[in-house]
Formats: sequence, structure tokens, C-alpha cells
Amino acid sequence: MKIDGACHCGAIRFEAETDPDNVVICHCTDCQTFSGSAFRISAFTEPNSFRLTQGSSTIYVKTAESGRKLRQAFCPDCGTALYSSDDVDPPSFLALGVGGLRQRDSLTPKKQIWCRSQTDWLPDLDKIDAVPTA
Repeated sequence: MKIDGACHCGAIRFEAETDPDNVVICHCTDCQTFSGSAFRISAFTEPNSFRLTQGSSTIYVKTAESGRKLRQAFCPDCGTALYSSDDVDPPSFLALGVGGLRQRDSLTPKKQIWCRSQTDWLPDLDKIDAVPTA
């Protein structure tokens, strides 16, 4: 499936190919921190299918709990998280943040990982008042 997206300010735009069956929710504490939320949703793609069409990202390398080094790409202007990858050239994977993709409604997660770090309230999310707009 062809996908495209941008950062919040529009300085960075990109496109890639993804398999809609390879969309994952990650509950690890790094993803919670990077996303500023309870989890991060990522669409995995082959690095050779990813192409920046505008702008350039900033890379931060984080050492995960496993000891593995992971690149975190983000917009240097607005801070939008774009993708993560392993810290090798070329990377073996790219995990694109679904929130920045135009096709996000078509990318339903199929798997959850690092569930031991899941926030305690998440299973009860449907019990929290839901308001259509703020």
C-alpha cells in the first residue's frame, strides 16, 4: 500500500510502501515518552521504499532496554516524530508513526508489543467520557 505523510508544520513530507497487516502498537516506555502518549502506533516499511519528498529530519539515537541502538527521526522545526529504525546503514526496518500519515484511518493495528508497560487505565478507555470536539 502506498502511503504518504508529513510533520505537523509541513516542513517534512515523505512517501513509502507498507503492508497494512504490519501495523503495531508499542507500549514500551520509550514509545510512551517519544509519542507523548500511552503508546505509539507504527506502520513498518522497507527502508528502500521510504523517500523524503521535502525537508530533512533530525536523528536522535536512543539505546533501548535491550541494549539495541535505535534511531528516532523527527522534524527539527515542530518536533513531530517521523520514524524509528535500527542504527545501522542501511537500516533493516523503518517504523513510521501512523499519526503523520494521510492514510492513518486505513492502518488498523494488528499487534501490540511491550504490553508489560501498558498504562493501567488503557483497558478501560471505553468507559471514559468521549466528546466529539473540544
